[in-house]
Amino acid sequence: MAKKCKITTPFFEIGPKSYLYGDDILELAKAADAASEKYGVSIIFTTPVVDIRRVKEATKNIFVFAPHMDPIVPGRGLADILPESLVAAGADGVMLNHCEKPLEFDVLAKTIERADEVGLTTIVCADSSAEAAKIATLKPDIIVAEPSELIGTGVSVGPEYVEAATRSVKDVDPEILVLTAAGIANGEDVYNTIIAGADATGSSSGVAKAADRAAMVDEMISAVRRAYDERHK
Repeated sequence: MAKKCKITTPFFEIGPKSYLYGDDILELAKAADAASEKYGVSIIFTTPVVDIRRVKEATKNIFVFAPHMDPIVPGRGLADILPESLVAAGADGVMLNHCEKPLEFDVLAKTIERADEVGLTTIVCADSSAEAAKIATLKPDIIVAEPSELIGTGVSVGPEYVEAATRSVKDVDPEILVLTAAGIANGEDVYNTIIAGADATGSSSGVAKAADRAAMVDEMISAVRRAYDERHK
């Protein structure tokens, strides 16, 4: 098993999905890089596959993740995403099983295994506490617990969900980090999620669709730092 990057708490995930492309992706990555350094918060930046190398070469603090990969080995597989190619492009990790790119459980298991083989840190999505607990048996590095019906709505989860989702994973494997998200639209949402006990949170449309994306990144990462520090006083 190849060596993986080490994500430490507190951390935050930014995933522009297909809201942005080209230079806008790069500028957002640079804003995230600056905020990570400013506040001492680890940031996972889940970039479109075609931008991995460009983002990696332009930043120094963020962890660059791919939004998907396939459990294939070098050889045939036209248009599939080869794990080794992500590593070669500079990816630190990969997101799997997002509600927009779901995987059957057996395929997910094989994909996590391939990621482990090449040294990619895995962040795996689950849309319920029960699914999060089941995925935890596969020993990914991070589980994203977010109700799919709230994604992109601007309506964030409450503290009860944060506590239940975190507990469902930690009861299976306390070493797995838990990111609780969905509907994170501003710094207040970030603060409330972290103060409720989440290891991390994240945002896609809340950042990508903001009038000033760099300012929103700064607001959210500042809120991560403030909530985490208050929680650990």
